Amino acid sequence: MTENEQEVGTNHNHVSPHASKSVEDINKAYNSEPWWYDVRGFCILTFAYRSTLWHQLKFFGSHMGSHHLEVACGTGTLLKMILNWRTRKGMPSLQHVVGIDYAENMLEGAKHRFRSGNNDTSSGNDTTTTFEFLRVDAAHMPFPDDHFESVNIANSMHCLPDFEGSLKEMVRVLKPYSCSQNSTTHESTTSAIGTLTGNVLLVPTGIWPFKQIAERINRWGIEKGILVAVYTKEFVLEKLMQQGLEILHFQVHGNCLDFVARKKCPVN
Repeated sequence: MTENEQEVGTNHNHVSPHASKSVEDINKAYNSEPWWYDVRGFCILTFAYRSTLWHQLKFFGSHMGSHHLEVACGTGTLLKMILNWRTRKGMPSLQHVVGIDYAENMLEGAKHRFRSGNNDTSSGNDTTTTFEFLRVDAAHMPFPDDHFESVNIANSMHCLPDFEGSLKEMVRVLKPYSCSQNSTTHESTTSAIGTLTGNVLLVPTGIWPFKQIAERINRWGIEKGILVAVYTKEFVLEKLMQQGLEILHFQVHGNCLDFVARKKCPVN
């Protein structure tokens, strides 16, 4: 048992909405124009998550393999900023990126943002990367086993109707690390092989008025249908370990749990 695992407590409680939601409920909740989600998302990131854009660019941008899956990609705005950040840092471009989301309006925004005419090098994007955006339920992915070198899910695990089913699918489609060590890709992308990187919204903490503001935003999100639940650190880490993942890093940042976990080859 690792040091990180020893810190996991026995309190597996999580705060759930009053009524369960389906993927169609989530799709209907996202019925506005894509630009509005970007504006609203920045406010939620600041006041509910108590995180910063710069933190997220570095955190998610540092763990991406050459063949990458972005779960719940939304309008694609954060993904594009992450890729631009990687370019500015001199990190290697990715070969292929697949973004999935079930909300049709959000997905159309991502397709528009990454269409050929928008992917110019002057904006920081490398035109050698190919992109594919698909309407997919995260709990029922059409991809084969061990398909992607890395999987990211940013600001969305708490929005998934089937938390455990979606997590299981993310692990299924992720390549194991030790089976891919002979990859010929750049060292920084090779080190990301087998990694699942994400963050999960936790029960708000902190002093007045920040805790109260976050609680109010969360209640609104559940009523609106864009938030399914908030969780505890112990619950999330336990679910990750139940999937056989090695937890490489976790940290409570603001009202979120950031984690980087790795899928290892099964022992014969």
